[in-house]
Amino acid sequence: MNEADIPIDIHTLKLQDWLVSRRIVPKNIQPYIKDIRNKISNAIQDMPSNEQLIKLLSGAHINYYHCKEIVDILKQTEKDTKSLFGSYGSQRMKDWQEVIRLYEKENIYLAETAQIFVRNINFEIPGVKKQIIKLEQLSDDALKSIQDMSKHETKLLNEHAALLQQLGLKGNNLREEFTEVLQKLPEIYAHSIRNIGTLSEPVDLYAEFSKNDNCLPIIRHLMKFGNTTVYHYIHKEAPLAVEENPINLNLPEEEIVGGDNEIDFGTDDNGDSSTISGEMIDFGDLQIDTAAESGGDIDWGIESTPEDAKEIDFDIPIEEYGMVIEGVGVDGGTAKGDEAYTLLDSPNYRNKFIDELYELESFLKWRFVELSQVESSSNILFSLLDSISTYDAQSVKKMVDNIEGILDEVQNENTRHYYQLKHSHKYAEILASKLKQMMKAVEKIRATKEIQKERSVELKKQSVDLKPVQEELIRQTKILQDKIEKDISKRYKNRVVNLMGGLNAI
Repeated sequence: MNEADIPIDIHTLKLQDWLVSRRIVPKNIQPYIKDIRNKISNAIQDMPSNEQLIKLLSGAHINYYHCKEIVDILKQTEKDTKSLFGSYGSQRMKDWQEVIRLYEKENIYLAETAQIFVRNINFEIPGVKKQIIKLEQLSDDALKSIQDMSKHETKLLNEHAALLQQLGLKGNNLREEFTEVLQKLPEIYAHSIRNIGTLSEPVDLYAEFSKNDNCLPIIRHLMKFGNTTVYHYIHKEAPLAVEENPINLNLPEEEIVGGDNEIDFGTDDNGDSSTISGEMIDFGDLQIDTAAESGGDIDWGIESTPEDAKEIDFDIPIEEYGMVIEGVGVDGGTAKGDEAYTLLDSPNYRNKFIDELYELESFLKWRFVELSQVESSSNILFSLLDSISTYDAQSVKKMVDNIEGILDEVQNENTRHYYQLKHSHKYAEILASKLKQMMKAVEKIRATKEIQKERSVELKKQSVDLKPVQEELIRQTKILQDKIEKDISKRYKNRVVNLMGGLNAI
């Protein structure tokens, strides 16, 4: 095999060391490059107006091959200055010819070309490629975050709509709508105890066990009269009139309808958010004034004699003494203050009613356990009631189910919302704040989505703009690779030169 047929394979990373080791280029080329760069900077200051020159000089880095193209163009533009001996009188031509001479001295041009080629392969092209990938990834991440925020937005909107639907609100004017829905409370209370008549048997059973015919007084009253006023329960007669307590929600003006102010949910000293619970409600103590019955004779402070008794006139109108007597018996009086509440609406009596339900439920559950044990045993060991055979375990279980059904109705979430809304100003404020905060969060999400959408578009545009830069960089690197291979080939009898690990490895 001829030596000319043996290819020269040079790894790209070792190209500069290879050139130095063959004494083709000097080991330190920086002083030469610095001098050449200064010459190029001075030469650029005086250039003719030419489209080809403008295109060449617009590049980020001018190398030896660009300088040769500039000289070729100047041969046309400066041909009038050429002498008979072939030299040019133009200073422009002289400057660029000097640059070419400095490049070719000790093959500095080849060393610089190899340096640019290696830098492009190792840093420039991979750097641009990584930047494009990163921009595309950031754009995709922005789109993904938009999808995640859309899910959260939908969840908030659904929760907001569900809460409004549960409360029977539209969300336009909370003060008016709260006041309107609170008018439904009497109907809700009546519906919650519609099955209270089913407690007749368990109440009688408990009375028989406790030997107290007046046990569970509120349940008995509700079974007989329904959800009457506290006045009716206390005085055993219906009032002539009821002066209802005004509903004062005390909502801040900015929370009545949608606004731009931030909502303060109120945090405690530990930074924990306030929660909607019964602990926020200050029910106060219900003071019930009952007339005390007194016996014995009344001392009016009047000393009378038999003669005086004959002169007493019993026909004097009682109004003359400034006294007003309310009606008695079925006539009743006026229910005011706490006595104007219904039993299920009164903070005090509502809790007592629920306590009575739990008391009755506990008794029946224990009764059910006892009967279950009795039915599973051949011997009756003991009995809480003499009438043990009257009710079996299944019938008692049915009574327990009836009580639990009433408890569920009385304490369901919707009823508790309305009840606390009426009796707790803090609860009304927090509920209004919660509704408004949901919509504020939705608005913030929507604004963030728009920002992310714009960011995604901008990042995508930047990645697209970098692709032509990458392609141009690859094109120039291919040119440099070709020139290096041909230059080295000429030095070794036109043997084939292969730069290994070049563009193909990127």
